[in-house]
Amino acid sequence: MRGGGLLVAGTTSDAGKSVVTAGICRWLVRQGVKVAPFKGQNMSLNSFVTREGAEIGRAQAMQAQAARVEPTALMNPVLLKPGSDRSSQVVLMGKPVGELSARGYHGGRQKELFEPVLACLEELRGTYDAVICEGAGSPAEINLRRTDIVNMGIARAAKLPVVVVGDIDRGGVFAQFFGTTALLSPEDQSLVAGYLVNKFRGDVSLLEPGLDMLHGLTGRRTFGVLPYAHGLGIDEEDGLRVSLRGAVRESVVAPPVGTDVLRVAVCAVPLMSNFTDVDALAAEPGVIVRFVDRPEELADADLVVVPGTRGTVKALAWLRERGLADALVRRAAEGRPVLGICGGFQVLGERIEDEVESKAGVVDGLGLLPVRIRFGVEKTLARPVGEALGERVEGYEIHHGVAEVLGGDTFISDGNGHGLEGCRVGSVWGTHWHGSLESDGFRRAFLREVAAAAGRRFVPAPDTSFGALREEQLDRLGDLIEEHADTDALLRLIENGAPEGLPFVPPGAP
Repeated sequence: MRGGGLLVAGTTSDAGKSVVTAGICRWLVRQGVKVAPFKGQNMSLNSFVTREGAEIGRAQAMQAQAARVEPTALMNPVLLKPGSDRSSQVVLMGKPVGELSARGYHGGRQKELFEPVLACLEELRGTYDAVICEGAGSPAEINLRRTDIVNMGIARAAKLPVVVVGDIDRGGVFAQFFGTTALLSPEDQSLVAGYLVNKFRGDVSLLEPGLDMLHGLTGRRTFGVLPYAHGLGIDEEDGLRVSLRGAVRESVVAPPVGTDVLRVAVCAVPLMSNFTDVDALAAEPGVIVRFVDRPEELADADLVVVPGTRGTVKALAWLRERGLADALVRRAAEGRPVLGICGGFQVLGERIEDEVESKAGVVDGLGLLPVRIRFGVEKTLARPVGEALGERVEGYEIHHGVAEVLGGDTFISDGNGHGLEGCRVGSVWGTHWHGSLESDGFRRAFLREVAAAAGRRFVPAPDTSFGALREEQLDRLGDLIEEHADTDALLRLIENGAPEGLPFVPPGAP
């Protein structure tokens, strides 16, 4: 096999395309197939930096890990990062190329990106045995079909068979499958090979009559019924689920090593980005993570995290409007732990000068750290390594803000006493580095500091490995595909494409 492919589409957003794509990648690589993920266009505030310094969606980075390959910009050539309800930053091949309104993007720019996107897919297909592509939203968004570069547009151009995933837990999955197919043109329908039911609870035999009727109505089979599995929403494009917390809470986990738990409150700021930073905290036995938007919810928190955001000035205004800013200032005065990450770090500083993101000019920060931020036109994209609290720490940087640290203690150094990043004053820490808490030794050292400052008899588990937990999750995704999908039929699709003679389901696209 060389250059085989499959497009995993969905009846809706959040139907399970990302996890199904990852599961197929993990199943294939366990069969000895050299496989890569691909998503032509992704809209997400959760992103990642590749080794070559390119920004891509975190979902594609997770899928690459499932495939046991290094993520590259080829796997997600277009990334849209919303800055408001109507505009997004456009990231092309890992680098920002401008800010566009939704109308401007769909009105012309998207069509210009079709050939580069297709070229990336063909390059991957020339390198890998199989490429598993993820669609976006629904292929039946008929208002966007003309400029589509991620669903049926790319499937048609690359002659990819399509499997449509539907979330039965939401209800109405049969209508979704039928309606999705019936709203496609005859040419698009000819590539839709069948369906995959996701998140099913109960006795599959009760579902089978409906699947038989669906086959009779559409001439298309269902390739599997995946059971509802908790804790598998890893690296979502957008949302507020804390992925590993679900896995820890729902499975047999050792109790806290110490006599206390640690409570972590994450401020749910607008345009929150890379909230996956707190997954590593949620993976620790005895650490309870929750998202909050009211000051009273900080009262019993041992640590408050101000996460990254695509709108630092907007997040700062939101914190003030909600009364959370005053609560954070009181916490700092009382010596109670606060951690700011990326945009959250910028918020904690003295001053923000922004003529790039919000164009608000000079805005006063919360003044909890002696740091001044100036937004630059060029975006910093890096995969740095350093040392903090006596432990090696790795991270990734995605920000326009440049920090001038005017005092305080070094947070992350180069190991030789020279400060690399961030700042600390008492129990307030700040850094631009995403992902640092995934470094196990550093995370444990940081939690010990938090516990001491909070007066909690919490002891980090000595053997929690975030990387091992992530691998376990990816293996569970692979198991779901292997045990509950018709893998022989999926493999035939990947190798041979959609079967000939699939019937047309009227009325078709208007």
